[in-house]
Order: sequence, then structure tokens, then C-alpha cells
Amino acid sequence: MNHDLSRASTAHVPVLRLGDVLLITLQGDLHDGAAEQLQQDVAESIVRSRVTGVVIDISGVEIVDSFLGRVLAEIAASARLLAARTVVAGMRPAVAITLVELGLTLPGLRTALSTEAAMELLAASPDDPLREPR
Repeated sequence: MNHDLSRASTAHVPVLRLGDVLLITLQGDLHDGAAEQLQQDVAESIVRSRVTGVVIDISGVEIVDSFLGRVLAEIAASARLLAARTVVAGMRPAVAITLVELGLTLPGLRTALSTEAAMELLAASPDDPLREPR
């Protein structure tokens, strides 16, 4: 697989390009300023790089609260408007339980157990039933 690794400029969260997918790895807490910068960086990177997918790896995140849930949903909504699909990878069981308990839905987001599985999901044929509808 030919991967073009290039970094987009971000304040705190690196956005890497792997072929036609952006990879974002969240570690720890994401504060307001960093979240806004990340949303802008992702949208600009999608347009500039013409990627078709975004993978957000949250395996390093201990807690997903309503703020982070909203940030993830907003990134996915922006990506969808720019013709890219979003997959959240590496969600811990406790995080999934918390999201359900909070009643948070993440519209426009697909999930995968690992970054590799997320990349495979995005690489699936456009006619694949697992593909996010546009």
C-alpha cells in the first residue's frame, strides 16, 4: 500500500495523510481552542488533499464527554459536506457505555475497533452496504 505521509499544520493535534485518508489520533483531553483548530484543519486538509476519508483514533482517550462527542459529530458533518466519510476507531468499552448512558448519538460517524479496520472500511467499494450513505 502506498502511503503519502504528510502533516497538516495543527495547534495540538496532528493530522496525517495516508493515501486518500486523513488520520487523526486524539490523546487525552481536547480543549475548546484545540477542538476548533482541529475542526478547521480537518476541513482544510480534506479540500487541499482531496481525501475521501477521515479516521479519528480515540484509543488514547479515557473519557468521551458531551463536548468531545459534539466535536466528533461536527468533524464528521463537515467531512460529509466535503464528500469524505468519517470513521472513529479504537473506542474503549467504557467510552461506548458512557456515550450510551449520556444518550449521545454520533450522526455521520461509523465506528471500527482499530485503525486498520477503519482504513479497510473506508477502502471498501462505494457499493458496499457498510458504506456511509451520502
